[in-house]
Amino acid sequence: MSTTPPPPAMTTQPTTTERPADDGALGWFRALGPRGRRAFAGAFGGYALDSYDYFTLPLSMVALAAYFGLDSGQTGLFTTVTLLASGLGGALAGVLADRVGRVRALMITVITYAVFTVACGFAPNFETLLVFRALQGVGFGGEWAVGAILVAEYASAKHRGRTLGVIQSSWAVGWGLAVLVYTLVFSVFGDDMAWRVMFWTGALPALLVVWMRRRVQDAPEAIAVREKSAGQTSFTAIFKPGLLRTTIFAGLLSTGVQGGYYTLATWVPTYLKSDRGLSVVGTGGYLTFLISGAFLGYLTGGYLTDRLGRRRNIWLFALLSAVCILAYGNIPEGSNTLLLVLGFPLGFCMSAIFSGFGSFLAELYPTAVRGTGQGFTYNAGRAVGAVFPTTVGFLADSWGVGGALVFGAIGYGIAALALFGLPETRGKELA
Repeated sequence: MSTTPPPPAMTTQPTTTERPADDGALGWFRALGPRGRRAFAGAFGGYALDSYDYFTLPLSMVALAAYFGLDSGQTGLFTTVTLLASGLGGALAGVLADRVGRVRALMITVITYAVFTVACGFAPNFETLLVFRALQGVGFGGEWAVGAILVAEYASAKHRGRTLGVIQSSWAVGWGLAVLVYTLVFSVFGDDMAWRVMFWTGALPALLVVWMRRRVQDAPEAIAVREKSAGQTSFTAIFKPGLLRTTIFAGLLSTGVQGGYYTLATWVPTYLKSDRGLSVVGTGGYLTFLISGAFLGYLTGGYLTDRLGRRRNIWLFALLSAVCILAYGNIPEGSNTLLLVLGFPLGFCMSAIFSGFGSFLAELYPTAVRGTGQGFTYNAGRAVGAVFPTTVGFLADSWGVGGALVFGAIGYGIAALALFGLPETRGKELA
């Protein structure tokens, strides 16, 4: 009997002549190959600027509330509308990614969120700002899912979690940049003008689109699958018997994690200024600890999702995130040093849980509907999760923002339960 092994099935991994050795600290990056590294740069930049444009609102929330005379429920509505619209945008972008390609869909999402972030700066009233923010959410919703798929299809199975974890860390980079610009803008301009200037700086992503149009391409296997299907992928395919269970539980997982995350992302700046009485500069300092923890959390979570597996990584950090939220929202008055220190583990845990999302969701769906599946589940979860920050907004006046943050912990509990309906996918090839 012959001992010759059968030929390997076609996967998204190039042959060894196309891909350098993938060992060492930067093996995950070398393993991408030249085209994959350009795709990585485009996705990293797009998500960082997506984050920057998103945080122009939470950082300007206090000034906006004063300018338009809004209560906590109305300001919370901004986040709800953004996240609800992102659900629609994510689903549309996912379908576009399967039909016209990952790179084209990515550029469309970046242009959309940039244009409407700038438009927010010209809003004459609350209602107009709400509409512009919703339209910004359409582009915001699609960017991460499409960028994550683009890079996942270049990454090796061995390093996919770590590679996508680094992509995820760009959210902290954009968040940090937004805090720096916020501190500068609100120190130079009065509050009535500063919030407008913050939104106008959201034009930065336009430069990225110009570069991407020339330099970034889809993975060859994704192009082949799209050409074979003639771009006729059906949105309903992810709800058919073979994928329905995956779609339901992946959407529930995303709802819990994002409900917890956006509760914090939306309300921590207000909590620091209103409940804890910090200045603009003081708020920036406290957020620096939170964002530093977030950046390292993304990188660590990316490593652990390859070592422990997708499900164990999410379980671990769902528990730790819930504990950190409860502790952070109940620090006694006068203990601002403890508040500063606890910001680091809070940022670390709530970000590490996200690191496995890009690889996990990509591995749950076949190539032909990967964009549709990942775009829908991630952003449907984001849209449904919008109820968490809104609930905090309506309860903030009676409970205080710190007390209402408990709803973020509930979100992480939902995420942990959702994992019982999903398989482990570590090491899976994207055939």
